[in-house]
Amino acid sequence: MLGILASVQFWVDVFKIIMIDLLLSGDNAVVIALACRNLPLKQRKKGILFGVLGAIVLRVVLTFFAVNLLSLPYLKLVGALLLIWIGIKLIRPDGEYGADSIQADTRLLGAVKTILVADFVMSLDNVLGVAAAAHGNIILLVFGLLVSIPLIAWSSQLALKLIDRFPVIIYAGGALLGYVAGEMLVSEALFYPLVETQQYLLWLIPVFCAVLVLAAGTWLVMRKAAESEVIK
Repeated sequence: MLGILASVQFWVDVFKIIMIDLLLSGDNAVVIALACRNLPLKQRKKGILFGVLGAIVLRVVLTFFAVNLLSLPYLKLVGALLLIWIGIKLIRPDGEYGADSIQADTRLLGAVKTILVADFVMSLDNVLGVAAAAHGNIILLVFGLLVSIPLIAWSSQLALKLIDRFPVIIYAGGALLGYVAGEMLVSEALFYPLVETQQYLLWLIPVFCAVLVLAAGTWLVMRKAAESEVIK
C-alpha cells in the first residue's frame, strides 16, 4: 500500500481522475444545487453533503459495472426520458417551506433521492472515462473519487449561491439536463442507423430536449402562478 502511494504514476493517475470527475460533474453540481434550493437554510448543507457522498459512492459502484450497464438494451433511452422528467421537476416550483409544510427531513430525503437518480442517469457515460484513467486499480479509483468530494461539494454550494442571486439559472440548469438527455438519446444503439445517416440529429435532438424541458417547466411555473392568483 505504501509502495503504491509513493509511486509518481499513482499521483499522476489520481490527478487525472480528479480532473475527469470535475469536468464531467459540472451538470451534477447543477442538479445538486437545484434539488437543494428549496430546502431551509439549515438543511441545505446537509442536502449537499448527503447528495455528494451518495453520488460519489454511486459513481464508484457504477464504474465497477459500467461496461455491463452500458450494454443493456434501451438503458440510455429510459435514462434520457427519466432525465427529461427530472429537469422539468427541478424547474417546477414546489412551494415554500413553512411550519405547516411537510417535515424538513422528509424533504431532505426527497432532495437526496432526486440527486442520486439524476446522478445515476448522467453517470452512465461519464464513469467510463474515470474507469479508464484508473487502469483497473480499485484503490486508485476510490481514492481519486474521494479526493474529489470536497471539490464537487464546493462547486455545488457556489451554484446554489448563484441560483439564490440569479433565479434564471434554474432554467439554465433544467435546459442543461434536457440537453444531456438528448445526447443520451442520440447515443442509444436503437437510433444508431438513423443518426448515422442524419448527422444533424446529433445537435438537433439535444437542443429539442433542452427546449422541451424549458417549455414544460415554464408552463408549470406559469400554471402555479395562475392558481395562486385565483386562490388569493
